[in-house]
Amino acid sequence: MTMKRIIGFVAGVGFLAVAVLAPAKEKEKEKAGAGMSEYNQGNQFFEQKQYEPAIAAFTQAIQADGKQPAYYENRGAAYLALRKASEAWDDFSKAIELAPNDERAYIGRAQTFLLQKQYQETLADLDKAIQLKPDDVSAYKFRGFAEIGLSQWDKAVADFTTAIQKNPNDPQNYDRRAWANRNLKNYDAAVADYTLMIEKNPSDPEPLVKRGATYVAMTQYEKGIADYEAALKLKPDDNDTVQRLQYAQGILAAKNAPPPTPTPKEEPGLLTPLNIGIVFAVLIIIAVVVRIVTRGKPEVTSGRIQ
Repeated sequence: MTMKRIIGFVAGVGFLAVAVLAPAKEKEKEKAGAGMSEYNQGNQFFEQKQYEPAIAAFTQAIQADGKQPAYYENRGAAYLALRKASEAWDDFSKAIELAPNDERAYIGRAQTFLLQKQYQETLADLDKAIQLKPDDVSAYKFRGFAEIGLSQWDKAVADFTTAIQKNPNDPQNYDRRAWANRNLKNYDAAVADYTLMIEKNPSDPEPLVKRGATYVAMTQYEKGIADYEAALKLKPDDNDTVQRLQYAQGILAAKNAPPPTPTPKEEPGLLTPLNIGIVFAVLIIIAVVVRIVTRGKPEVTSGRIQ
């Protein structure tokens, strides 16, 4: 008889079974048997993504034997699948109470904190999980998520690198490491991760778009445009990518445009309003001066008597 424990993955990835406990000891079989039928049924529902029936079955298992941490862990994972963080937190906390040295319960509870963007609490649980089991790849991955939430980019790069070393087949580790490197302006490293993702799954437009955005940030507009165009061939109705493409094309066109030819400035003619005004002003001044000079002088008359 085995007892399978399921730990869920948040942040857009599916829920996966990650561990199987060793068979119960002979003297524990009778105790472990209480609720096992309901528990196994809950696991079946869970694997079929029927989370509500899974929760109901796990609840029956807990009612039969409330001392089994795996019952609470798997019900917590089902709650996580439904994004019910509060209920999941309660179950994982109970599992920790029953089995304080089980790293999976800490990893599960850390995910409830991630859902609520409580990143410091997430780090505390994951630090404990890594202390208990340094080889658990999911703990490094989730800690990387929390570090991104806290803008701790260097630490996130380190944790995702560890996660990749332990599980090189998880594309999300490359994606999040690339995002952290982009924020550090380590663009070449980000491009390398996106390129690897493209090579592993050439039908996915998302890494093409992200690599294109990275090239644009590097002012390598031609490469960015090529990636956007390739992504649109895979997903033509992506308006966001269309806008990104138009932006990059506009920047490149402005960059490559020839400098404007200066327009020769026409010399103004003599009969400009300014010149006409000056002439009138001069005439007025002359008239005034003449009037002042001639004022008081006797007028010249003829000798004739009028």
